[in-house]
Amino acid sequence: MTRDDAPAAVVYDLDGTVVRLDVDWADVERRLEALLEREGVDAEPLSAWSLLEAAEAAGVGEEADELIAAAEREGARAPTRLPLADELLAREVPVGICSLNHESAVRIALDAHDLADGVDSVVGRGTVPERKPHPRALLAAVEDLGVEPADVLFVGDSASDEETAEAAGTRFEWV
Repeated sequence: MTRDDAPAAVVYDLDGTVVRLDVDWADVERRLEALLEREGVDAEPLSAWSLLEAAEAAGVGEEADELIAAAEREGARAPTRLPLADELLAREVPVGICSLNHESAVRIALDAHDLADGVDSVVGRGTVPERKPHPRALLAAVEDLGVEPADVLFVGDSASDEETAEAAGTRFEWV
């Protein structure tokens, strides 16, 4: 497939691309910092995803991940629908979601806007052991869709999404 060819499948990031989850990330970070401080880890300079990595290193990764996932699930119950949601439903090729958000939150958000029937594959945090920008998450979605990575367009809203696409060997489009 050349870069000008239509993709055989399209995979979208979720949060910031198809919907915007209503998550108070500052609160999540405060709660993660408290968890890490309980474990004797200095969490002050870290962001949410760095806090999760620090929690994993401190042996409380599952607890930290569940703390984040619970906030994501709550925020997925009433997400803001973004314009690409309509594009997702109009696609005539297989469609997937590859998200850093927990898979359960992704499914809740898709259901909240009647998007689940338009999605053939859902890969979120927890679906595979690795998470974006590791290519395994995107490659799992590509595999579910039954196409080759080079024939896939990954649509996202972050440099991490672009890095994921490059590592997986898919095309990338910024939202």
